Amino acid sequence: MSNVTIIGGHGKVALLLAPLLTERGDTVTSVFRNPDHTSDVAATGADAVVADVERLSRDELAELLQGADAVVWSAGAGGGNAARTFAVDRDAAVRTIDAAKQAGVRRFVMVSYVGAGQDHGVPQDNPFYAYAQAKADADDHLRASGLDWTIVAPGALTLEEPTGRIDLVTKGDGGAHETSRANVARVVAAALTEPATVGRMIEFSDGDTPIEEALTAHG
Repeated sequence: MSNVTIIGGHGKVALLLAPLLTERGDTVTSVFRNPDHTSDVAATGADAVVADVERLSRDELAELLQGADAVVWSAGAGGGNAARTFAVDRDAAVRTIDAAKQAGVRRFVMVSYVGAGQDHGVPQDNPFYAYAQAKADADDHLRASGLDWTIVAPGALTLEEPTGRIDLVTKGDGGAHETSRANVARVVAAALTEPATVGRMIEFSDGDTPIEEALTAHG
């Protein structure tokens, strides 16, 4: 049993993840920005905490993370505004990683996407550029942090039912790589307790391999 803090607690993945964690006995704190979402988050069994990570300093974030055993970053600006995308997906993520170190939280799981990296190849005039670059920068900061990190990188997200089965994919192999948010939640939950995922970026789509088996296949 662990104390897990989810950043971006009202996101679709987070709302599916929190019940998985609480049902197995973890204590979950879900952090989200809009107080109108409190009842939705509380219904997952998590402790619902209203806080705007875009505006919190590293010290304030460290205070928020005190007592956590693990942090899951599942927040995002949602696109549409490049400045805010960089402010949330890069800058707030970087501050949260630094805050985790400051607070003594060793485990950090970042939700990213298949193909994320400095070689993402998205041109600057493409609306997706800000997100691609922000995630590349945040992921790199996590890799260099010294924390026990895992980057969970699903393909294009869907609302399909969970299958509990995925396939690992290789960046640049050209596939569509659709991944249900419910399976993403299951991968994050499994990664939190699987030592073989530490120090790895796990790129995956819905597939045929049981999640636990897939996460240890190349550990």
